[in-house]
Amino acid sequence: MGTFLISQSIFLAEDAGNIVGRVFGLDAQLLVDTLITACAMLFLFTLLSFLVFNPARELLRKRQEKVMSDFETAAKDKEEAAAFKAEYETKLANAHKDADYIIVEGRIKAMQQHEKMVEDAEAEAARIMNRAEKEIELEREKAKDDVRREIIDVASVMAGRFVAESMTEARQEELAREVIDGMGKSTWQ
Repeated sequence: MGTFLISQSIFLAEDAGNIVGRVFGLDAQLLVDTLITACAMLFLFTLLSFLVFNPARELLRKRQEKVMSDFETAAKDKEEAAAFKAEYETKLANAHKDADYIIVEGRIKAMQQHEKMVEDAEAEAARIMNRAEKEIELEREKAKDDVRREIIDVASVMAGRFVAESMTEARQEELAREVIDGMGKSTWQ
């Protein structure tokens, strides 16, 4: 098939002119066609340069500037993050110190409150004891008065019975014992 094409192009070349058997010839027409093609390519390259390449270059330049700006921003953000981290760690250390201080202060206040409560309780206990002692003393006095009254009542009852009955001595002793026994049970209960 390749031979058929070559032979056909030779046939066409023979019909067009006197050039026989020539496939490629260096002549003026080829030089002019080459110059026109080169000029067209130069023109197209220049046109494409202004229409496509320059905007592409500008886009790449802007992209490069944006990437550089992003790198700078990232570096600044990293520095700020490091500063915030250092500040946070400082605050955390201070917070631990503050917490320890608050705990110590709380313990001191709790101990003071405990001591105050103990002192108040002791003072209240002392007041209660004094009041109880006074009440006991009053009860003793009251009991003494009651015993005196009972003795007086018994003596008057005995005197009334002795007077009412003329009794023998044995009977008087027996009545006195009964009164004292009765008085002892009722008085001390």
